[in-house]
Amino acid sequence: MAAVSRLARSCLPFFFVAASVALVGCATGGRTYLFEEEAKSAWKEVEPELPAFPERANLIPLDLGGESTSLSFIDEKSLTLAEDGVVRFTLVVRAAGGAQNVSFEGIRCETAERKLYAIGRNDREWIKPRAGDWQRISDNGYNRQYALLAIDFFCPRGAILPNRDEIVKSLRQAARLR
Repeated sequence: MAAVSRLARSCLPFFFVAASVALVGCATGGRTYLFEEEAKSAWKEVEPELPAFPERANLIPLDLGGESTSLSFIDEKSLTLAEDGVVRFTLVVRAAGGAQNVSFEGIRCETAERKLYAIGRNDREWIKPRAGDWQRISDNGYNRQYALLAIDFFCPRGAILPNRDEIVKSLRQAARLR
């Protein structure tokens, strides 16, 4: 019994080294699951087409909670779920004073990031933003709509990612509960 215990203790450092190497290999080799046969290929973003400018009849309201002084809407017609795993949508935000911002954006569930693809002008045309980098989503008052969309509708934790129709259905059901 003592010989087995000594053998187990002497092999313990080798076990930790092997486990560390395996974990580093998973982190850098592109595998997303321990028993995958092949490494996952590098992510490639699909270049989205700009949608038609939103129409009032297609806007689904978002409830951002009592703290928000603006109204936010998702344009149902623009909502897409592409091959790259990005949910793209048009967001309309109306401030209490009447100003309106329109943007075409994307949320990538795999990394909890968002990206601005285009900004809507008053003449109903899209323009590209100066900065189009992916940004981490944070759940604060200023960016509450992104966290709400990601957590409650696009990327539910512990669940299979919904398809486009399921997302629209969830958004519409939540709007009716307002």
